[in-house]
Amino acid sequence: MKSLRTPDKCFANLPDFPYEPHYLELSNDNLGSLRLHYIDTGPNSAETVLLMHGEPTWSFLYRKLIPIISAAGYRLIAPDLIGFGRSDKPVRQEDYTYQRHVDWMQEFIDRALLQNITLVCHDWGGLIGLRLVANNPQRFDRVVAANTTFPTGNKKMSAAFLNWQKFAKETDDFDVGGILGLGSIKPLSPEVVAAYNAPFPDDSYKAGARVFPLLVPTSPDDPAVPANRKAWEVLQKFERPFLTAFSDSDPITGGWDLIFQKQVPGAKGQPHATLKEGGHFLQEDCGEELAHLVVGFIGNC
Repeated sequence: MKSLRTPDKCFANLPDFPYEPHYLELSNDNLGSLRLHYIDTGPNSAETVLLMHGEPTWSFLYRKLIPIISAAGYRLIAPDLIGFGRSDKPVRQEDYTYQRHVDWMQEFIDRALLQNITLVCHDWGGLIGLRLVANNPQRFDRVVAANTTFPTGNKKMSAAFLNWQKFAKETDDFDVGGILGLGSIKPLSPEVVAAYNAPFPDDSYKAGARVFPLLVPTSPDDPAVPANRKAWEVLQKFERPFLTAFSDSDPITGGWDLIFQKQVPGAKGQPHATLKEGGHFLQEDCGEELAHLVVGFIGNC
């Protein structure tokens, strides 16, 4: 397997993101060793908040949340999924599978010895993170699901998602910064757009970003469906606090908050929130509000 590593110089002068990089070498399958990057800030002895990003972002997505949650006394862990951010990027789309992403992150939380975790997950961060919850329910104290899904192929995905999937498959110009701009209501500064483009110096680095939409299980015969159905069996018994914090203007995941609220026992009676004037990337549009919701949720549960 061939993989690429984005040069450090690409990450110079990131706006409002002064965090020291941390790395872990993963080697849990026949793809060989891959370096995974993560942010780790706050006292090691504090409760851990695991921030998981999705497509096509990286830990930079959480820059508005990290200072607020950290100031409340918590430890913040924000990994970059393989193929994104400062993490290594296999160059073949076929090297990425849903299961491999789960396995890579399972190795990460195992070797980082993460316990008493509050998961904050967005987009693919939920598809992967909720599998981790189902595989390790004893390690997760609570969950905050933000604009994410957990499909098993038996519910038709939104038209907006299907159009996005078609775009990712067919476009020649996979402009990551432009995608972030379209998925946010508030305009992004040129510096922020550049930061989202930073992990991808050219198209050869974008295999993971291009293939991610195609890995979402949208039909019952998708290879990821059995594992997701098995995970739902655990989530439907998960009684630890589970909060949905969705935005009001996301055509991709709208309605999934109600599914989680109905299906997950731990969601009963929680102060679920709909954040106003937020697009799919609600961390950009409503980041501070989301951060305060997370802090309050941890403090009250």
